[in-house]
Amino acid sequence: MAKSLYETLEINDNASESEIKKAYRKLARKYHPDVNKEASAEEKFKEINAAYEILSDKEKKAQYDMHGDAMFGGQNFHDFSRAQGGNVDLDEILRQMFGGGGGFGGGFGGGAGGNPFGGGFGGGGGFHQEPNLDIETRVTIPFSVAVLGGTHSISINGERIDVKIPAGIDNGGKMRVKGKGHAQNGRAGDLYLIVTVASNPEYEREGDNLVKNFDVPLYAALFGDKITIETLEKEIKLKVPAGTKNGQRFRVKEMGVMNRKTKVRGDLYLKANIVLPKVEDLDEDLVTLMKEKLPKE
Repeated sequence: MAKSLYETLEINDNASESEIKKAYRKLARKYHPDVNKEASAEEKFKEINAAYEILSDKEKKAQYDMHGDAMFGGQNFHDFSRAQGGNVDLDEILRQMFGGGGGFGGGFGGGAGGNPFGGGFGGGGGFHQEPNLDIETRVTIPFSVAVLGGTHSISINGERIDVKIPAGIDNGGKMRVKGKGHAQNGRAGDLYLIVTVASNPEYEREGDNLVKNFDVPLYAALFGDKITIETLEKEIKLKVPAGTKNGQRFRVKEMGVMNRKTKVRGDLYLKANIVLPKVEDLDEDLVTLMKEKLPKE
């Protein structure tokens, strides 16, 4: 059975959860449009994100492992995504295919096997059943929007709407958009969104804190220097002290994730990645001196 989603992440179909995550991060860095300027990089980046969204979700992965590329009409994932066209939301299509679409889904809308009608007392003293007009669906939002808040555009019932996302929302968070459910006889239900936060290859979220790796030239690690770092919200300058070790963390207060209950922001931890220069790029006299003077233990 063909399973081309695994090929998209360049792994085999018995890869572990950690191997899937590692492969995604490697490819996301390689094809991120801010880094890779090739014309095909953006589409490749979208395919990588879409594949990871399915394979990182246990239920979706199990569904795909059972049916394989039959879910794409027998096409491999690359050909399937190209056939959708450039202006189509690939994530939205996959959510519909893997059970995340709108309509009378499970949960708020009374799912399959449940009662899709909510009861209520109508006029005339009798018991009158009215249809449940609410919609429940899943939505994937960018990592930066989840952290900082903002608006995110989604398509529902053929209508494009902008949804206000509160800062600090996490995976599994639920939101209600009033009046955007099904409409009938002058009534409109509500839209309930279950949030999935897209991964960001540059950041790890640890509760209300964020962790980001940053490169430190050998000179700065040895002698200290100021390094410019681009964060989710602004560019900052970090003073790196002499003798900085690989993996050492630096705390930037209140640049993490907003706690929605306490309204207090977590911190950003910057993790040093010391970058060694290529020996062939160094001055020959310096190389000779280093060989003579540098300790071997």
